[in-house]
Amino acid sequence: MPDQPFDKHLRPGKLPPDLLERFLGGLRTVEKRVLLGPNVGEDSAFISFGSSTLIAKSDPITFATDRIGWYAIQVNANDIAASGGTPKWFLSTLLLPEDEKVSNVKVIFEQMREAADELGVTIIGGHTEITGGLTRPIIAGTMLGEAAPSETVKTSSAEPGDDIILTSGIAIEGTAILARECKKELLAAGVSENEIKKAANLLDTPGISIVKPAHVAMSTGQITAMHDPTEGGLAGAIDELARASGTGVVIDDDAVLILDETKIICEALCIDPWGLIASGSLIITTHPDGSPKVIRALRQAGIEASMIGRITDYKKGMRKIEKGELQPFPKFQRDEIARYFETVNS
Repeated sequence: MPDQPFDKHLRPGKLPPDLLERFLGGLRTVEKRVLLGPNVGEDSAFISFGSSTLIAKSDPITFATDRIGWYAIQVNANDIAASGGTPKWFLSTLLLPEDEKVSNVKVIFEQMREAADELGVTIIGGHTEITGGLTRPIIAGTMLGEAAPSETVKTSSAEPGDDIILTSGIAIEGTAILARECKKELLAAGVSENEIKKAANLLDTPGISIVKPAHVAMSTGQITAMHDPTEGGLAGAIDELARASGTGVVIDDDAVLILDETKIICEALCIDPWGLIASGSLIITTHPDGSPKVIRALRQAGIEASMIGRITDYKKGMRKIEKGELQPFPKFQRDEIARYFETVNS
């Protein structure tokens, strides 16, 4: 892995995975009850409490500006569910710009309460302050959940030969955010009011929660690994899966569902949906004889699911089948939504 210069200036979005791996490599987990610590690609941390495993996750909301309280609980709950657990307790750190209206703060707390009620989560604390230098509210959440030790799922458990299943369509979250934040630009690009409204509604239908799909998949007893695609889109999530498990992958482009609303929004804004923030879909790996059972269970629960590829040996690398031919797997330096917002704001 080539060294990255430390005088390099970082741009908005996730820390590049190669750089993150280097920094995490300097951390040491010495507490014996920590069953799973920080690793690129893992959705959560696992801590042993005897007959129960505590699952912990932190995630901020940095792209969306509306419904950020609701977002914060939903996306953090997703990572707990993708780790095989049930999300239960939430803490938030809410940073507010100077002169923020009290009414806006009230709305954010109402949004958190709404999402917590939807998921059966209890808000147990956090921190709120007015912070100089901010132009908009920022919220970072920590979700705690639990599972029986035998029910936890690591991204790193995927094995060569496993099938890869994807639920719902890709870039659901990114499509909804862009529809809500970029209406003026979309109208100028020829997207109709009705199309923008339909794209914005993807936030709720099919929605960005993968708690139910994860629980349905777990109930089959066929899962080897799960991963929650978020910032970096499907391409970033598949890369994280391969890094965590030390494997290669091959993905069939034709098998990946891209909703019509996503195609319209992405084409209008010159965005590649493969690299667009993707809460709302869940990556699942199973042994080949288990994938039909998982797909059947998901579809019976009203959740779209299909096999999109296979885990391969590390030496085969990451590839995509496009128009019947093997191609290099797409890579994005950062999420497409971060790239787009920086471009239009420059």
